[in-house]
Amino acid sequence: MKTALVTGGSGFLGSHICDRLIAEGMRVLCLDNFLTGRVSNLQHLMDNADFRFFESNVTDHISIGEEIDYILHFASPASPRDYALNPIHTLKVGAIGTLNALGLARSKKARFLLASTSEVYGDPLESPQQEKYWGNVNPVGPRSVYDEAKRFAEAITMAYYREHAVDARIVRIFNTYGPRMRPHDGRALPNFITQALKNDDMTVYGNGSQTRSFCYVDDLVEGIFRLLQVPAVELGDVDSRLVNLGNPDEITILDMANMVREMIQSASDIIFTDLPTDDPRVRRPDITRANQLLDWAPSVTFPDGLSRTVEHFKSDLSLAP
Repeated sequence: MKTALVTGGSGFLGSHICDRLIAEGMRVLCLDNFLTGRVSNLQHLMDNADFRFFESNVTDHISIGEEIDYILHFASPASPRDYALNPIHTLKVGAIGTLNALGLARSKKARFLLASTSEVYGDPLESPQQEKYWGNVNPVGPRSVYDEAKRFAEAITMAYYREHAVDARIVRIFNTYGPRMRPHDGRALPNFITQALKNDDMTVYGNGSQTRSFCYVDDLVEGIFRLLQVPAVELGDVDSRLVNLGNPDEITILDMANMVREMIQSASDIIFTDLPTDDPRVRRPDITRANQLLDWAPSVTFPDGLSRTVEHFKSDLSLAP
């Protein structure tokens, strides 16, 4: 039985990754400090003999006494609200946390998968974004604590690949949604669903013409698992170790708000407010590499995924008065 360590495993994405690895017959060690994760995301796994949880901060030294085959590094605040509240910690997780996770991967001879982000592209000057695009990032703006943390994490991951032969691969994750998102995490889709369910005003930043591409969490997890399983000899150089995962179907923020309001049949009004500093105008992945390397493409349509997500939000206790 293979053993995988998932950092940030109590978060939205991390918890779904834990579920998938357990379902694939692996033992899962989960490490998290609950800064942005939730105990409820893992409650169904706590009595599983193949699951162990460690409450710890990835920026502290990681000591695991048993053999580990895979390390999936998902620890990090991921929403603008979270990293605005925890800017230094976000940078430390991207730098020190990634260094610690890579050090463990080297010592255990474990395969390493870094959860990076489309935010490394910044406010892109080309669209769709290919992996070879170097990005347009403000290194000192309010979003830089997350953007540059992930860019550094990618750099040190590839340094460990080159210098220490760590079997590393990087997934650049584009906007993802689904059950277990926190209703109040500050991102557009959770905001819209929560506001619409409460019949509150739905807040659109700018004029809503900026675009995003939303991938349902099950599709994303499938792509991540496929990338994790690719034999090292099939990856070869640095380029093929870096893969965009996301849904290339693009939608404006305003259209998305209207779709949420109509699906919920909400009485909410849509109001407009100032666009945040350095907010990307477009976000759309080129997934050619994922198609070719992983035989992967998203299959869940946005209306279908949105319906599933709304049902989850309706039952989320944090929406209770």
